Amino acid sequence: MKAAVLHEIGGVPRYEDFPDPVAGDDEVVIDVLAVAVENVDKLIAAGTHYAGRRYTARLPAIPAFDGIGALPDGTLVGFGNPRLPYGALAEKTVVPQGAYVAIAEGIDPATAAVLGTAITGMSIRTAAGFVPGETVLVQGATGVAGRLAVKVARLLGAGRIVATGRDDDQLREVRDLGADTVINTAVPDEALARAYLDAKGDGYDVVLDYLWGRPTEVLLRSLVPETFAFPRPTRLVQVGGSAGGGLTLAAESLRTSGVEIYGAAKGLGPQTMHEAYSQVVAWARSGELTFDVVKVPLSDIETAWQRTDLRGSRLVVVP
Repeated sequence: MKAAVLHEIGGVPRYEDFPDPVAGDDEVVIDVLAVAVENVDKLIAAGTHYAGRRYTARLPAIPAFDGIGALPDGTLVGFGNPRLPYGALAEKTVVPQGAYVAIAEGIDPATAAVLGTAITGMSIRTAAGFVPGETVLVQGATGVAGRLAVKVARLLGAGRIVATGRDDDQLREVRDLGADTVINTAVPDEALARAYLDAKGDGYDVVLDYLWGRPTEVLLRSLVPETFAFPRPTRLVQVGGSAGGGLTLAAESLRTSGVEIYGAAKGLGPQTMHEAYSQVVAWARSGELTFDVVKVPLSDIETAWQRTDLRGSRLVVVP
């Protein structure tokens, strides 16, 4: 079969022949139909993701660990957890029995491949307990997941949405998606802190953070009150680290600000994941939630892997 094959950590997958997978006991071979290439896939291939060693311990290997495919009987499924060194970026892969779920009828495989990206937006509810009418700040709203988060927050009934990014043109696009106010983080710290204060109104109820690093450090400092008044709680959900893997967190940023910090996986379990996924599927089927995808054939993986011009669209590889 043909596959995207990674030969070395930090390399670019190459389109070439790879042995067909053979199902063992309690396994099934899946014909792959669509795979969304996400930042985590590239970080793992680069050797910079904290969980990446598991996927690259044996090389050559095929990147990506989930996608959309067909079972031997033709049933369309979303699958995960391929048996190494097989990954999703191939014509076929092999997964444990049960490591798949049927996808909803009426959804194109390429769209189905990116439904999971919207789940991070749902973490404002699953992790932070969002209720309609609250103010949501999306840190890093110009990326694929950030744009979807703005849409999800609007669909969930956010009273106000504030969105941040580094590019004014893209921030204008995010405003068109439903953000009420946008903030450009590519300014000096003092100006950024002032922008956060000017935009917060009565306060940020939930912060969905895809950035971490400097912008979030400035945000947390800006939320420290200037008086001893009781603070309004701000629930920050940490999702990604595109602006940095660490920050300096002053004690007063927690002691007096009312900030509560959660990881995006807080509150997730089989039931809540099913509910979140079902809601995203329902929005997708109704057309209320749309996904910007750029489809490329597997044969173009070397060029596609290195693209930097997607501007908020998700790369989807179609074998």
